[in-house]
Amino acid sequence: MRLSAMGDILHALPAVTALREAHPEWHIGWAVEPQWKPLLAADDAAVRGPAMPLVDRVHIVPARRWARELLSAKTLSEVRQTRCELRGERYDVCIDLQGAFRSAMIASWARADRLIGEAVPRERPARWFFSQHVETRGVHVIEQALEVVNAVADGSLPVRLPLLPVDPDAERKAGLISAPFVLLNPGAGWGAKRWPVDRYIEVARRLRNAGYSVLVNAGPGEDALADEIARLSDGAAVALRSSIAELIAVTRRAALVIGGDTGPVHLASALDRPVVGIFGPTDPARNGPFGGNFRVLRHPESRRDHTRHHTPEAGLLTISPDAVMAAATELLEGAQ
Repeated sequence: MRLSAMGDILHALPAVTALREAHPEWHIGWAVEPQWKPLLAADDAAVRGPAMPLVDRVHIVPARRWARELLSAKTLSEVRQTRCELRGERYDVCIDLQGAFRSAMIASWARADRLIGEAVPRERPARWFFSQHVETRGVHVIEQALEVVNAVADGSLPVRLPLLPVDPDAERKAGLISAPFVLLNPGAGWGAKRWPVDRYIEVARRLRNAGYSVLVNAGPGEDALADEIARLSDGAAVALRSSIAELIAVTRRAALVIGGDTGPVHLASALDRPVVGIFGPTDPARNGPFGGNFRVLRHPESRRDHTRHHTPEAGLLTISPDAVMAAATELLEGAQ
């Protein structure tokens, strides 16, 4: 169980990848919100990971829509169908990597012999559903997910780069992009995590002057943001609109990815691409790039705060385009 969101699913992928590699004969299912299915894509024969399908079954669980339309006939019908589907797989073990009351409750529908979760989950009432509680000691959420999954693998799983789908059509499209290029990800889940637009514009101009093409990723609801950067950069940047499969393919080819605490930046880290992370109210030690080649910029006085403020956090505003370009240049030159 890891229903959402993009970055959180990517942080769970290394643990499940390690489980799959250690036990290729096991039947593994994943319950996920519908928009994130392309990160798994297990049931499409044309879309597979580089070595093997990560999971054998994807269970689509539109839990957020259910919460908005709680008493609708459609929701009640889908809930019944999902309960039957989960029970029908006859899972021996269910692992809740989300740690929310909602995800734990849905996990219980599978009626597995063991329902495993963290001893201190993100939402404390989730504990009520767990039959086994795992004490996690890792700092990063990737390490914590691995500790939980290790409960069914005798504590022997290593950290692995995740298996991610390879979509042939998306790969062909991405192959048409002129290289070398840098991918900017200016969006974020809320305003406090969002580095100002004018600074991304300045970085885009400098990257162009250094000989790089610049793409600006437009996530859901972020078209205007990407268009603004492209329009005001004097041709230095181009807005990128892509499906998740296409974003995976494009990111695989990026010389560098720059952005804040957001799903596409975590995707770059999962694909082992160089990353410059621009962090403010979220702690990169827990949620930032993991492994690989990266530089994280964060003011020492920034404090962890998940309050969804609309304006950038004060520490985030102390990070200059000069600092970002210095980190970018170091990574780009190191890759040559």
